[in-house]
Amino acid sequence: MPDLIAQGPADEDRWRRELPSPTSGIEPTLGRSASHWNVPWDGMISRNHLRLVPLHDDRMEVIGSTTARNPIFHHGRQSGRFTLVVGDHFVIGDTTFTLVNRPGVVESPLLNRSGGRNDSTELTQHYYDPVALRRRHFQDAASRINMLGRLPDLIVGSTSDQELFVRVTNVMLQATPNASAVALIQCDASGAVTLLHYDSRTGDAGDPSISATLARDALRKRESVLNVWSNKRSTNPTANQPSPEFTADESVDWAFCVPMGGGYSSRSSNRSSDALSNQGWAIYVSGNLHSGQTTDSLHDRAADDLQDDVKFTELVGTTVANLRHSRRLQRRQAQMRHFFAPVVLEALADQELDNVLKPREANLSVLFCDLRGFSKASEESADDLLGLLARVSDALGVMTHHIMEGQGVVGDFHGDAAMGFWGWPLEQPDAAIRAVQAASKIRDVFRAQGDTLGFRCGIGIASGRAVAGQIGTVDQVKVTAFGPVVNLASRLEGLTKTMGAEVILDQATRDAIAGSAFQTRSLGRVKPTGFKNQFEVSELIPDE
Repeated sequence: MPDLIAQGPADEDRWRRELPSPTSGIEPTLGRSASHWNVPWDGMISRNHLRLVPLHDDRMEVIGSTTARNPIFHHGRQSGRFTLVVGDHFVIGDTTFTLVNRPGVVESPLLNRSGGRNDSTELTQHYYDPVALRRRHFQDAASRINMLGRLPDLIVGSTSDQELFVRVTNVMLQATPNASAVALIQCDASGAVTLLHYDSRTGDAGDPSISATLARDALRKRESVLNVWSNKRSTNPTANQPSPEFTADESVDWAFCVPMGGGYSSRSSNRSSDALSNQGWAIYVSGNLHSGQTTDSLHDRAADDLQDDVKFTELVGTTVANLRHSRRLQRRQAQMRHFFAPVVLEALADQELDNVLKPREANLSVLFCDLRGFSKASEESADDLLGLLARVSDALGVMTHHIMEGQGVVGDFHGDAAMGFWGWPLEQPDAAIRAVQAASKIRDVFRAQGDTLGFRCGIGIASGRAVAGQIGTVDQVKVTAFGPVVNLASRLEGLTKTMGAEVILDQATRDAIAGSAFQTRSLGRVKPTGFKNQFEVSELIPDE
């Protein structure tokens, strides 16, 4: 799909975004704020100014909003609705929007099919030592440091990876005067290179393509690689146009690729950078030295002249990798708050999440809590399902609150039932007592507020060995527990209906709370559905 480029009055007032596929059903809105694609620098653009409808054949329809205060100009005329083709543009206020084709990813034209270099080209490859780059001082340190200082705010303010890509490429173009184009790419395990985002200074048909060969070389070696090329048949680069044998793009004579995380991280113990580097992400920069020199002098000077740009790109890559990884960890921790009590999260703060969530066997106490009266309420609320959902959510909230208050893990929801467990990810010798305490509090709330909540509850608790952790398939995982003790707790919850008890415990749980303040009474021996063995079960007696 083509890209839409927005260019304001200043060089830094710009972005370039890929148009969604017509089959995606996505129709981006464009405005100054509160839109999918914001143009914050132009006061003539309304908060939500227009809608973009992707069409086939690399076209799009522009539909202006009826609430927009200022007109859209297309072909010099005001227009509220029109079709834009590649190479065409429209204007709002001081900003021009141009639809352009996105350059492709090609195998290096500098190499022939057998992997050797073409005779008609001269290619020089430079591999940069990260230690040497680190010791090198920027020639324009003030401006480079200023750009690097902006990165944290740009990253934190990015609402998505795509927004982050747009901002990073903008910074790179502003900070790299020699660059004609900047791209973020990804290389998968098979070696296929994908263009994540692309931007250039011109945005026309002459935009340089991306060399998959160079990208794979840099990512395989985990270090920055520079390629400089020229036509052997002429020592004067202005005498003849370069032939397509050695370069697909006549506008550039160099390109370098820097793995995200930079060369620094690949030789250090920086886990944050490596975590992102292993995804095969890289920053690709190409340009023209405009030297007018001979071939030899061009190649000799290029590696030195571009060292500052390579060093800056490595620093950008490392900064983006670290900050993005930190943000991902913060998001994961925020998601984990739905499962773990705060005290558990604090205990796990200095551990690797992948190790924490890895499934393992543990001694667990598992609680299942089911709503009573849900089927009847569903039938009576057939005309107000959203209202029913709100009442069910409030009731489930009572369960999850007391599970987490007792430092338990919210394992799963099964329709109108919730499951919690204790003993993982931290060992809890008093897991059974914590589970029974949570059950007692849940029961008391439903007894006191049953009319308000509209439900009663039944609870089953079982204790024993089980597997807990991040369990699921390749496509979907969740934090939960697995094993016979989990099934037993579910069956005991179901028996509360038959046996007229609100909370039923297995013998292991009863033995574990012996000597505590909780009182139980035996209900007898049962054989739950799906089990071969019989189990002694007991009722948790209310305080009164």
